[in-house]
Amino acid sequence: MSNGKIGFDNDKYLKMQSEHIRDRIKSFGGKLYLEFGGKLYDDYHASRVLPGFRPDSKLQMLLQLKEEAEIVIVINSADIEKNKIRGDLGITYDVDVIRLYNVFTQIGLYVSSVVLTQYEGQRSADAFQKRLEALGVRVYHHYPIAGYPSNLKLIMSDEGYGKNDYIETSRRLVVITAPGPGSGKMATCLSQLYHENKRGSDAGYAKFETFPIWNLPLRHPVNLAYEAATSDLNDVNMIDPYHLDAYGKTTVNYNRDVEIFPVLNAMFEKILGESPYKSPTDMGVNMAGNCIIDDEVVCEAAKEEIIRRYYVGLCGRKKGKTSEDEIVKLELLMNQAGVSASDRACVAPALEREAQTGAPAAAMELPDGTILTGKTSNLLGAVSALLLNALKHFGGIDDDVLLMSPEVIEPIQGLKINHLGNRDPRLHTDETLIALAICAASDPAAKKAVDQLEKLRGCEVHSTVILSPVDERTFKRLGINLTCEPKFN
Repeated sequence: MSNGKIGFDNDKYLKMQSEHIRDRIKSFGGKLYLEFGGKLYDDYHASRVLPGFRPDSKLQMLLQLKEEAEIVIVINSADIEKNKIRGDLGITYDVDVIRLYNVFTQIGLYVSSVVLTQYEGQRSADAFQKRLEALGVRVYHHYPIAGYPSNLKLIMSDEGYGKNDYIETSRRLVVITAPGPGSGKMATCLSQLYHENKRGSDAGYAKFETFPIWNLPLRHPVNLAYEAATSDLNDVNMIDPYHLDAYGKTTVNYNRDVEIFPVLNAMFEKILGESPYKSPTDMGVNMAGNCIIDDEVVCEAAKEEIIRRYYVGLCGRKKGKTSEDEIVKLELLMNQAGVSASDRACVAPALEREAQTGAPAAAMELPDGTILTGKTSNLLGAVSALLLNALKHFGGIDDDVLLMSPEVIEPIQGLKINHLGNRDPRLHTDETLIALAICAASDPAAKKAVDQLEKLRGCEVHSTVILSPVDERTFKRLGINLTCEPKFN
């Protein structure tokens, strides 16, 4: 664990990144379509592997450019049709588009439109369009192109990109973002370049992708952690052969960008007359690698992330959601990073507690390395007990102090069993926190415990059983990094 140490200079990043994007806009004569990969609003992966990186850093960086930027959100119509879910938030892509629209608008960023890509008249896409238009959002359609991306003759014609709606934009920087991968961000940018060129307008394309970090070594733990995070996408980090060939310099990119580059290059040549880029690395504008101030802290944090991803994979396999190939890949990445599952400091204490009590248990590692444990009782599940133990620790409250009396807990248990159809009377973490908040109105010790909640952010927890979705969501909201043994209670 990084013990609260900072390895990344967030302020330097905001300044350097916004300046670099301004320079790229100028290099294209005043209009840039910027493909925004990864999460624009809540990049918790980046904040875990680069301690000091704030989850909303990319948003803050855009706010420095807000007078010259507009946002276009892209969603694949097929993803609307099949109710594709964003795994980290548990919401569908279409719901996330509206969430993103609201987030951007509320902080003062201009969202000019939404593009429905791969549009083939899907009824669910049409229904979603009506919802967006009711909010006052302009909607455009982009269509499937046969043989994409290799059939350049068709793509670069009136029946290819020419058939797509031209997205009306008014600002120098057009940020193309999406709820997740496979939405069609790059194709949307290239379609716009095609239309701008037909209209005689100067415009360029660049890509903003935080990972892999191009100027870190290929097997740097931060880049390995990115591969672990995308193990389901079959993304592989690799040396950019085009950059090495053009400049004699070793940089890191990922397979999809390297594979598509010859096609992109040909597209640029057809649209612009010549390609502005000699390599996939050239297309990027990411400055994160220049803002790492303590490589040791960052390496340690990234190794922790790889182990966490391994546990997520094991639990996914147990739930039937993760393939054996993914597990093998995650094990390989752990080997490359020189770590094992037992290196996670909160795992062994949780397993020991379970062995002692004969029931599910959990352990938490605090930023200073202190380990706390929680056991299953008649009133509370192990993780609920662990949360209360941690709040007592942070608040300097004696272990023997009852934060919640049985008189408060038992009526909640009765409600769960007698009226809500639950079989397990023990309180989930959200129910525990609500009960604690009620007790805080009249009990100073409970009030003191509630006041410690923010200190849980960044703590590491391991449970000896797979937790309910309710408990998982509570830990996510509290900013606690959770892993579980791959077994059900």
